[in-house]
Amino acid sequence: MSSPTPAPATAPQTGLAVLIALLLVYVVWGSTYLGIRIALDHGMPPLLVTSGLRFVVAGSVMFGFLRLRGVAAPTRKQWPTIMVMAALLLGMGNGLVVLAETTVSSGLAAVAVASMPVWMGLFGMLRGQRATRGEWIGIVLGFIGVVWLNAGGTLTGSPLGLVCLLVAPIAWAFGSVWSRGRDLPSPFMAAASQMLCGGVLIMLAGALRGERISAWPPLEGVLAVSYLAVFGSVIAFTAYVWLLHNVRPALAGSYAYVNPVIAVALGAWLAHERFTAHDLGAMAVILSGVVVINLARVRAK
Repeated sequence: MSSPTPAPATAPQTGLAVLIALLLVYVVWGSTYLGIRIALDHGMPPLLVTSGLRFVVAGSVMFGFLRLRGVAAPTRKQWPTIMVMAALLLGMGNGLVVLAETTVSSGLAAVAVASMPVWMGLFGMLRGQRATRGEWIGIVLGFIGVVWLNAGGTLTGSPLGLVCLLVAPIAWAFGSVWSRGRDLPSPFMAAASQMLCGGVLIMLAGALRGERISAWPPLEGVLAVSYLAVFGSVIAFTAYVWLLHNVRPALAGSYAYVNPVIAVALGAWLAHERFTAHDLGAMAVILSGVVVINLARVRAK
């Protein structure tokens, strides 16, 4: 999902509401990597269904609901921006992660995606944003972790996974930074529109890749994709947008270093995934870099 620009908090929120929203973002988004793994293991085409159809369904539900509530649809000038964001954030950011999981574990995919804030910091500097010393330290740590992760261990045995997991967080970060200050509809409508556009683009890519549904998929695969669409794309994202509008941005964005831990734990527990010391060491360095970046931003504010 994209990260809408947070608005100032309008009123104090109860600690219970914040806790529930955080748990949804932490646990549900952290579990989507395992959900992708289950869908793929039960024969669901990676781009055509597991990623593309998921976003088409979720985007259609959100778009229709918002229109019924009277929320304005994107204007003709806003659609091109939404299309670019959909291609970068969902088409490349999510689609490539799903492709990667055809050859690598769900936990390892989550670890690689955790480097996204590092790339966001770099692209932000290229746009003229000055980085503090703490942010520089975090960026350097994150890059060391990314190089370590890609230099050996599990990823070296999967060229497709290596390329996908290197490009995916870069595309997501570039799209997030590029979108700042652009003319966009309200945050929820922007998300729904991106899911619709992104889902169609991913499904087209899947069709061009030769993906087909040759038989009725097993129930487990259908349930996994349904979980990704309803909980991962609608419920958890709604909770994330609510957090952006009601708590500190650093707290809302803390999912970046919580999701990989949950994904690794669930992968090891439910999918019996195994990780080398190399993988776990790279994960620790990447996550430490992300934590340092977030702490530096909080101190700067």
